[in-house]
Amino acid sequence: MSATFHSLSALSLIGLAGLYAGTQNVLAGGGSFITFPALLLVGLNPLAANMTSTIALFPSQITSAIAGRRLVEGVGALRFRQLFLLSLAGGVLGAGLLLSTPVSVFTHLVPWLVLFATLVFFWGSFLRKSRPAGVSHLSNGTLLAIQGGIALYGGYFGGGIGILMLAALTVAGQQVRTATATKNALAMTMNASAVAIFAFSPQIDWLAVLALGIGGVAGGVLGSWLMHRLPEKWLRGFVVAVGAALSCWLFIR
Repeated sequence: MSATFHSLSALSLIGLAGLYAGTQNVLAGGGSFITFPALLLVGLNPLAANMTSTIALFPSQITSAIAGRRLVEGVGALRFRQLFLLSLAGGVLGAGLLLSTPVSVFTHLVPWLVLFATLVFFWGSFLRKSRPAGVSHLSNGTLLAIQGGIALYGGYFGGGIGILMLAALTVAGQQVRTATATKNALAMTMNASAVAIFAFSPQIDWLAVLALGIGGVAGGVLGSWLMHRLPEKWLRGFVVAVGAALSCWLFIR
């Protein structure tokens, strides 16, 4: 580890990245696209940055999931328990896959996944605005397959899983505020699986985890406060704006 990484300025940068990421994860997702580059900037290799970011943001995800627990629901005939168990299993498989295969294949897919999810969410939130609330455009089996894929990807890399889940849950019939709380709980679940596996890796930088984690918890509290107070239309617009910005950044980087 370089001396630069242990400097106060570097740790402050990581803490600020955690603050923003924690807030963004609550409202839309994609916080790891802030923390991952920040950790690379201070000297971590991509694999270490990925796992360190996952562990560091986990406490803020717990905070966010608890804060929005009253809004968490299943989708149609699917109970939340089913989505929970699927997310848990997918997170375990994805984390195991990360430790045994290169990350490059999945990182090349990330821009397309985020762009697709943003377009689907935009359609689901704005273009079909006049349709009856609660109408599902996905079958139960399709939603389970999509959530399973997201959970696998979430355990492996995790960038953009919030936007992907928001897209799936809103098209399946949930209101955006309910979908936001539900995806926070499911994101915490799949990352709990990954954290349990990554915590034993020698690649983890625990000083970075501490700095990023403190900022992430503060951001999670701020994001949860905003989630309950921002108008729903603002939430939809924020998600689309975040998704568009992330897509552009990922394609040009």
